[in-house]
Amino acid sequence: MLEEAKSLYERLTPSSKKLWMEALEAIPGGVTANIKYYDPYPIFARKAYGSKLYDVDGNEYIDYCLCYGALVLGHGHPDVVSAIEKQLKDGGTSIFGTPHELEVLMARKIKQHIPCAEMVRFTNSGLEATLHALRIARAYTRRGRIAKFEGHYHGAHDYVLISVSPLLSEIGSPEKPKPAPSTAGLPDNVIKETVVLPFNDLDATLKILRGSVNDLAAVILEPVARGFLPADREFLKGLREFTEENGVMLVFDEVMTGLRLGLGGAQEYYGVIPDLTALGKAWGGGLPFGAFVGKREVMELASPLSATHDSGKLFHSGTYNGCPIVLAAGLATVEALERGEGCQRMIQTAERLKEGMAELFDRYNVDAQVVGVGSMFQPVFTRSIIKNYRDVAKANTKRRITFDLELVCRGVYVRPGRTFYTSLAHNNDDVDKSLKAVEEAVRRIRR
Repeated sequence: MLEEAKSLYERLTPSSKKLWMEALEAIPGGVTANIKYYDPYPIFARKAYGSKLYDVDGNEYIDYCLCYGALVLGHGHPDVVSAIEKQLKDGGTSIFGTPHELEVLMARKIKQHIPCAEMVRFTNSGLEATLHALRIARAYTRRGRIAKFEGHYHGAHDYVLISVSPLLSEIGSPEKPKPAPSTAGLPDNVIKETVVLPFNDLDATLKILRGSVNDLAAVILEPVARGFLPADREFLKGLREFTEENGVMLVFDEVMTGLRLGLGGAQEYYGVIPDLTALGKAWGGGLPFGAFVGKREVMELASPLSATHDSGKLFHSGTYNGCPIVLAAGLATVEALERGEGCQRMIQTAERLKEGMAELFDRYNVDAQVVGVGSMFQPVFTRSIIKNYRDVAKANTKRRITFDLELVCRGVYVRPGRTFYTSLAHNNDDVDKSLKAVEEAVRRIRR
């Protein structure tokens, strides 16, 4: 079935294949980020509007990738386009190199919605946001080690690029995961200094943490792992209690969940408030954005006004931090969601799609389920309970890739094997057409 899906895909996308072959001559793998590649090759986009994406062969897709969740309003939302154009026209330049009013406005907007955000610093990506959140946690606690959860992704910097998608044969017991590098080029000491924890298993997590607590600066996690696998509420509460009692910084990576569970993100949804939060993706309105936010006493370590000697301050800088065009797009995005319960509309669209997909799996007796929360979800091809990375890794990955390629061939785009996201641009007609494509794909798989 997978080979048949690939064959149909190649017949529909010859221009994408040609461009990819040309890209191979100048770009490693023909892609500028590894996530953009999938077998046999990725589609090459030409334009996008609203909920639709168009490739270089003229194929139209209902887009559920949405730049990996960044586009909560859909492609080219008029408010965002207008805000960018206005900023360029009124500001006269793309960037100032000095502080400007939009930095203050966006910081206030984040403080308004994110419960832990007493102070804000901007970055240019979610990667930078998690990097600086962990650095300031080390500076504040004066401890060196970081704990992360197996299967969670926090960007491509050394201390967190461990046990992201490890082979099940290499990672030890479920109760005590063995750290596994997720890239070549990691120093051995980085692997040794990173503690790996089992997601959604509070007893096992606390047992590991107690053995490292004296030199542990922070625990970082995605409250919804990889954008679709939610934490148990009691698990998060127990983790928060332990970190508070032991002076360990709790860091939420809300790069994926920001604006997708509601304006207050996962911490508002769960009622669990971390010490620090990393933001990105949707908060930038489709432009490169990041921020690390948190308690005033922690964030003040980054202030150049601090009386502390430089060795005791956090060094945080970046030429493009707080870029006015980015903040204009981000503010327009948040303001659009604030009107008319925008987040709830987006979530309701996801719920309808999830329920329809699950009903079709049941109707055709396919061993699959739909896992997710808010405006994010994934179909997972197993009937077993899904609680963590290992449960997902044991599912039928080949069938999932086949399913996704069948959808792409029928005008429904998601990067194969990755999370589905909805936006304000998706409507009932999109959902109806998508579920028709899902039924055709399920029937193909069932046959």
